[in-house]
Amino acid sequence: MRNIVLLISGGGSNMAAIVAAAQREDWPATLGARIAGVISNRADAGGLKLAHEAGLPTATIDHLSYAKREDFDSALSQQIAQWDVGSTSPALVLLAGFMRIVSPDFVALHKGRLLNIHPSLLPAFPGLHTHQRAIDAGCRFAGATVHEVTAELDHGPIWGQAVVPVLPGDSADTLAARVLTQEHVLYPRVVKAFLRQPFC
Repeated sequence: MRNIVLLISGGGSNMAAIVAAAQREDWPATLGARIAGVISNRADAGGLKLAHEAGLPTATIDHLSYAKREDFDSALSQQIAQWDVGSTSPALVLLAGFMRIVSPDFVALHKGRLLNIHPSLLPAFPGLHTHQRAIDAGCRFAGATVHEVTAELDHGPIWGQAVVPVLPGDSADTLAARVLTQEHVLYPRVVKAFLRQPFC
């Protein structure tokens, strides 16, 4: 059984979309994968409540409790490993609205099994404030990208994208809402495709 661990920081809507797809489509039976747990760096993250309601194990690892980013990432990896005991394949780690930049050591430890969803059509607009930047640039289209995480921020191999129009009069908020609806479709679809590939 392949374990999946989700990392969140906020409301957890992408996490919830993945959990719903896993339950609806019986990923343990169809893909040999299960959601092993959800980790947040914030105790007040709304996604933790959603995870509890779905019957999932959760953990809070507050990044403010660690002087160094590497120490925080080490604590994350220890929790992931704890939930992964007994699995024949290393856990797939999904960043789902996780608002921390992970260290190169964390990326190296989970290399090839670490995915992120980013609210732009990468390679355009890596980093923050993607929707306003797309509007300011006069883009006709925007969207979301699921990519493998590498040591370079928002530059890993692309696994899937979803495109939405930028409409006249759009604000960053209205565009973000339109993109988010597609993120909820895109991320589960990409995770399923990722899980169907052979593993080392």
